[in-house]
Amino acid sequence: MTQTVKPVHVIGAGMAGSEAAWALVHAGVPVVLHEMRPVVQTDAHQTDGFAELVCSNSFRSDDAEQNAVGLLHEEMRRAGSLTMAAAEVAKVPAGGALAVDRDNFSAFVTEKLTNHPLVTIERGEVAGLPPADWDNVIIATGPLTSAALGEAIASLTGAEELAFFDAIAPIVYRDSIDMSVCWFQSRYDKVGPGGTGKDYINCPMTREQYEAFIRELIESEKGDFKEWEKNTPYFEGCLPIEVMAERGIETLRFGPMKPVGLTNEHDPQVKPYAIIQLRQDNALGTLYNMVGFQTKMKHSEQTRVFRMIPGLEGAEFARLGGLHRNTFLNSPKLLDSVMRLKNQPRLRFAGQVTGVEGYVESAAMGLLAGRFAAAERLGTAQSMPPRNSALGALLAHITGEANAETFQPMNVNFGLFPEVETPLDADGKRPRGKAKGPARKRAYTSRALREVDAWLNPRADAAE
Repeated sequence: MTQTVKPVHVIGAGMAGSEAAWALVHAGVPVVLHEMRPVVQTDAHQTDGFAELVCSNSFRSDDAEQNAVGLLHEEMRRAGSLTMAAAEVAKVPAGGALAVDRDNFSAFVTEKLTNHPLVTIERGEVAGLPPADWDNVIIATGPLTSAALGEAIASLTGAEELAFFDAIAPIVYRDSIDMSVCWFQSRYDKVGPGGTGKDYINCPMTREQYEAFIRELIESEKGDFKEWEKNTPYFEGCLPIEVMAERGIETLRFGPMKPVGLTNEHDPQVKPYAIIQLRQDNALGTLYNMVGFQTKMKHSEQTRVFRMIPGLEGAEFARLGGLHRNTFLNSPKLLDSVMRLKNQPRLRFAGQVTGVEGYVESAAMGLLAGRFAAAERLGTAQSMPPRNSALGALLAHITGEANAETFQPMNVNFGLFPEVETPLDADGKRPRGKAKGPARKRAYTSRALREVDAWLNPRADAAE
């Protein structure tokens, strides 16, 4: 007689929750997936679909040899990630980045989980701590955790809630962009997943246009904060465009408006002083989002100021920018090595609420939480990702290696990895000192993928 496996409850069907549920069912563990939308909506979501992308449609670089997030993509692919499978189906041209059609991406994830025989979907808010008889729970409610659950978690942890603001970039209708002024080109003509090297629309600015634009950004009318939001800091990795402008007249020229790696096909001899890029946002190519243009300006001000951009004078917006509050745990202080709450280990956390920043990082923590919860439910040994991998580096950061006193949300980066040996030179000798530049990055990524393969296929590794 086959013993029935008790389900694991996953709260939240965003990036992390969806990935956690997928990892669980592929280990043979039933899942009850709780999603409060559409019964209870958030300030940022627009649909009731799973894994809805609310900020950007980009998963950033897909270069698994030279880039830490590209390495994370590849590690997740090898681990059977639902996120990466959905991204492959829904990808749109984006130079060297991996970007997706939001609707197609969400629809793929929703369909896979809704139709899986081991998944039960429950729509409605989990208002407060999960019931005591839920003995294995993954809380993946993301940065927009409902007030009732958030208050219950804060009360349970005894820690002061940490929070920051996150801003959303506007989306423009492609046919409202003046292509007699703008042109298609990826920076340095880089060809990425599904791309051609001409994957961005570029809007050039002269110095006079740029300086006038910066003045208007700074002087524009901004959205009001609620009383409880006023002392909440921004996350440095996703600052509103006008906040960056306030830091100095040249700040944006060295950020999202940098004029490098691009040549204006309408006037190749004149180098633009600054450039705004727009990235394809859907598979049809009818929508483009303004790269790096998160904003907290009022909607009327956005249309006025952004129509100062050459080529966008007649722009029509499918969505204007916005601002929402994000929250995260002081994970190094509160979570154990397998992402369980130290003072109530039946509760495991995953995703952005743990203090990782970015879609893929959030999904990666969901993948690990699902694997850990499955092992716990099945009574098998916990299989930890290699410390030298991107998955292992992120996990180590949030579960103890980061300073709990100064903990901030973190994207994956090579600074989180243990130092790598200098690669052998052409003569088979190891040069003195640390590896540098591209060779150093290749050393990190090749080491990581070797160890990830051994982690995922221990029997094959042992047989060699």
